Order: sequence, then structure tokens, then C-alpha cells
Amino acid sequence: MTTDAARTPGGTPGRAATPRRGGWIRGWDPENRDFWEHGGGRVIARRNLILAIVSEHIGFSVWSLWSVLVLFLSPETGHDFGPDDKFLLVVTPTLVGALLRLPYGYAVTRFGGRNWTVFSSAVLLVPASLACWLVQRPGTPLWAFLAVATLAGVGGGNFASAMTNIAALYPRRLQGWALGLTAGGGNLGVPAVQLAGLLVIAVAGDTHPSYVAALYLPLIVTVSLLAALKMDNIDAVRTAPGAQRDALASRHTYWISLLYIGTFGSFVGFGFAFGLVLQNEFGATPLQAASWTFLGPLLGSLSRPLGGLAADRWGGARITLASFGGMAAGAVMLLIASGQSSFGLFVAGFTVLFTLSGIGNGSTYKMIPAVFADRAGERIAAGHDATGAFAEARRLSGAVIGISGAVGALGGVAINLAFRAAYGGGSGSGAPAFVAFLAGYAVCALVTWRVYGRRRSRPGPAGPSASVERFPTHV
Repeated sequence: MTTDAARTPGGTPGRAATPRRGGWIRGWDPENRDFWEHGGGRVIARRNLILAIVSEHIGFSVWSLWSVLVLFLSPETGHDFGPDDKFLLVVTPTLVGALLRLPYGYAVTRFGGRNWTVFSSAVLLVPASLACWLVQRPGTPLWAFLAVATLAGVGGGNFASAMTNIAALYPRRLQGWALGLTAGGGNLGVPAVQLAGLLVIAVAGDTHPSYVAALYLPLIVTVSLLAALKMDNIDAVRTAPGAQRDALASRHTYWISLLYIGTFGSFVGFGFAFGLVLQNEFGATPLQAASWTFLGPLLGSLSRPLGGLAADRWGGARITLASFGGMAAGAVMLLIASGQSSFGLFVAGFTVLFTLSGIGNGSTYKMIPAVFADRAGERIAAGHDATGAFAEARRLSGAVIGISGAVGALGGVAINLAFRAAYGGGSGSGAPAFVAFLAGYAVCALVTWRVYGRRRSRPGPAGPSASVERFPTHV
């Protein structure tokens, strides 16, 4: 690829985007509108975006594979596991995927978006192949299942690497849309594998779980090859040493991570556990559970880009606060439905939670670059160099994306552990877990309001301003 010399937003000559050397594009400057529109920036970013989404999508499917396979595990298939064991099989890959997100996010900055996507896609063959083989062996002990479920956690790391890569590819004005689309397309891997499970049960019955895993083997090979042939590494994704350390020194990293626990943690936790919850709460058969489990994750995935777009328009804080308010209402619906044993109201409550968690996912992620760009503006107002201030903001944004993604996924672990505690004693009611979720959403709403719902007054040309702007659209 060759382009004319890129220019900085101020119009001065900047680094040129040079032809690829060993898969790397140098001089990437998406904030430069001329480079973006006429220098090939938009086309390259779109191509990499599509393949990053496909890779992340399959990673999510492998990550959530055991949320489907546990529906098949019964005495009829030679696997007599109780609710405690099945929830443990769902919790295990969730935890591993969360822990891998930080190293996966860093790996992109070290090895490049293309190189790491090829590896992280190809490695999915290991857990998918082993799952396909293991579930065909009746009488296999629980520890063997847990070992394979642990390996499935590698699919959860793909989210962090894809988001870190795309954040560097797109200009800040389009990051809400691009990050929302990336995350939403990846999240669709959850309902996709659940639909695959429903297809297998409907066509072959509930005694052939290996077919679900086998469906993904050719897809993994295909996306790995496409990533190797069509994706690029860009120099802008590389971060200077210490970016994560500096991000950990910022209080915003912790607040945003907490909010992401409430949004993304809810999506992951509910998506992985929904089928088991229906079986324990209402005694649903594998076919009945599989017929409903895909609906919530599908709506949550599709609504995530809408959350990013809405945050671009009205501000991430406003959309995030509204999401938590609606999710609290959804938790109340679950409490009522559980008390009345109303299947319809129960599914409706989960549908509300899934949809609003998706919107909140998109709006919370949009807040990350906006918060640090706002901080850069404060530094510029104080006399710091504009170029350096915004470069620092971009560096910290990438690091916080990786950190909050990892911490947020741990929310899914907490949700599944809450379900395991609620149903493990044989009570048949998830009410204690729903009360805990309601309290968590209330805390997240309060944090959103107190930390990001108002903007502190800033000194102006005529001195300190006495006004306080509520819900600034840039955050």
C-alpha cells in the first residue's frame, strides 16, 4: 500500500503511511481526515474490522460452548452431573477467559493485530477438538470435563485483542460505532453456538453433543487462513512500555471497570447460565431450554452497537445510567416471576436484562476514549502540548480497554457463582441471586451518576465557572 504523505489535523506534514514491511503499516493516522478518506485509511480499517469481528465471534462461540454442552449432559448420555457440577463447568471457561484478557490485549501491542488474530483463532482448534472427543465418552469423570472447559477459556481472550486492535484503527469520532460493532459481532457468538445446539437437538436429538463442537472446526480453520492473508499489523497499536501501569494509576480505570462488571459481566453471566437456570427454575428439557437460550444473547449482541451509537449522540454517562436503571427493573421482574412461577414473565425479565446489558456495554466502552480525551483537554488548557496530550490519551485508552474488559468478564464469574449458590442446595429458586443482581445494578447506577453524571467546573478565560454541566455529551 502506498499513500501520499499524511498530514496532522493541524495541517503540518506528518508521518507517511508506508508500504507493508513484514505485515506492518507504518504512519497510521486515523485522526487525519485526508488520510482517512483519501489515503486508504477507511478501506484498510474496514477490512481489518470485518475479520476481527469474525475471529472474535468464533472465539465467543468456543468460549460459551460449554453453556450448550451442559444441556446434553444427563444420565441418558452417561454423564450424571448435578446442578453444582454443571454450573462449575460454565464458570470455569468464564474465569479463564477473563484472566486471559489482559495478556491478550497486551499481545496485540507486542505482536500486531494480524499476527495475534491468526494465532488466537488457530488455537481454538484445541478446545473445540477435545470437546468434540470428550463428550462422546460416557462415564468420563468431572475433572476431565473441567480440564477441557478450562481450555475453552482461550476464546474469551479474543475480545480484548480485537477491541485493542480496532480502537487503534479508527478515529475517536467513530470509535463508539466501531467498538460497539466489534463487541456486538463478537457477542453474537454466544447465541450462534446456542442456535447450533438447538439445531443439533432438533435434528439429531439430545444425545449427540459432539456435533455442536464439530460444526466449528472448519470455521476456525477458515478464519485463521483469512486473517493470515487479509489482515494487517499497524504501528499505532503498539503502546509504550508501562501503559497498563499508568492506566492502573488512574481512578477512571477502576470506576469504568466496575461499570463494565455490571454490563458485560451481566451479558456473559446470563448468556452462559440461562439454559441451566431454565432447567433448574422450571424443569425445562434440553430442547425447551435450547429453544429460549439464544434469544437473550442475540438481543444483547444486536443492541451493543446501538449503545455505542447512542453514546456518540447523547453521551456515554447518560446511556449507561439509563441502562442500569432498566436492568434493575429487569431484576425485579425476575424476582416476581420466580415467586409466581411465571415462565413468560421470567423470560421477559431476562430479555430486558440482555438487551439493556448490550446497550450498556456499548455506552460504557465509548466512555473510555471520551474520558481520557477530556483529560487531555484539561492538560492542554493547563499549557501542555496538544499532540503529546492526545497521544497519551490514546495510549491510556487502549490500556484501559484491556483492563476493563478483563475485570468486566469476572462479573460473569460472579453471576454464575451466585446461581450455583442459589440452585446448588436444591431450592429450585434463583431469588437470592436476583436480589444480589438488583443491589449490584443500584451501586453501578450510583457510581455512574456521581462520577460521570456531572462535569466539574473548569477555569475559563474569565475565571472559574460557577456552572456545572450535567451529563456532558462527550462523556
